Amino acid sequence: MRNIGLYIHIPFCRGKCPYCDFFSVNWDRNAVEKYTQALCRKIESLKGRYNAETVYFGGGTPSSIGTQNMIKILNSINSSFGKSCVECTLEVNPESAKEQDFKLLKEAGVNRISMGLQSANENELKALGRKHSAEDVVKAVSMIKSSGISNISLDLMLGISEQTEESLERSILFCQELDISHISAYMLKIEPGTPYSRQKNSLSLPDEDTVCDLYEYTVQRLKKSGFAQYEISNFSKPGLESRHNLKYWNCEEYLGLGPGAHSFINKNRFYYERNFDSFFADITVNDGKGGSEDEYITMRLRLSDGISKTEFKRYFGYDIPQKYIDKAAKLEKLGYTVCTQNGFSLSVKGFLISNTIITEILTAK
Repeated sequence: MRNIGLYIHIPFCRGKCPYCDFFSVNWDRNAVEKYTQALCRKIESLKGRYNAETVYFGGGTPSSIGTQNMIKILNSINSSFGKSCVECTLEVNPESAKEQDFKLLKEAGVNRISMGLQSANENELKALGRKHSAEDVVKAVSMIKSSGISNISLDLMLGISEQTEESLERSILFCQELDISHISAYMLKIEPGTPYSRQKNSLSLPDEDTVCDLYEYTVQRLKKSGFAQYEISNFSKPGLESRHNLKYWNCEEYLGLGPGAHSFINKNRFYYERNFDSFFADITVNDGKGGSEDEYITMRLRLSDGISKTEFKRYFGYDIPQKYIDKAAKLEKLGYTVCTQNGFSLSVKGFLISNTIITEILTAK
């Protein structure tokens, strides 16, 4: 059996945030039941083909389908994808946590929770269209820990309306006091077709320089709090990085199930369209070959470890082309990269304009 990461998309929400671009629909009991059954059938049809080393439930709001439906899906995974899963993550919204039985979820295999805090400041949460309060997060984290699940990640957003360094400091301190293991700090991106995109001219957002300052402040402040940066937007206590997401950034294999879910198996990329009909009919779209040299470098340079000569040769069977090493060395003089004897990575300054720097490296001659 192939060792993979398994992603399960749960496309239901009780209310869509104005900045969200992920495929989701309004919660409906009958739709949830039908989708749960379809997922279980699909999972069981794959029995014996894959060994899921990691499982990740994303959305939408996965917790919105309820504990019993989640357990049905987990039981199908456990019987079809082997017993060697080392990390099973469930995304949870703070306001839906009180409806979950985390002890039962833990018994079924969930051992990591990812929760959307976004901010600990009420004015910022309101501007983001969030339905929870900071106190809801405190209660949710307490419930999760009491179930025996200790690996908890919280999301923060940077560059949002009304955010200042002082308010960001309050959010970081809030996370620190909750004694969690992982923080994802994402810079707000206005996606086409979202309410935020239509409202962007009226949104009171920080300017680009301020957002860069907030990002650099976050990196330094989290480092002081014991959270090591291991990816552009991700920080963890030692040994508690997201193993599932590392599969994406390391160009390892993963299988995605559900509308809009993407897969990378045997160097081939494919995905389900963003609708239920395609998934129910099990029709995927071919997205071409994956795992190329350019793709590998692009994904690995998202990581603080960057490009390792040893790992590059293990993946491709040959050494890193010298042109990439030479270009990285030139960019190091400008403060955008860090070069060592075993490879190179982006600096914090380089992370801020990662797309530009990665393009510079990939187009080196």
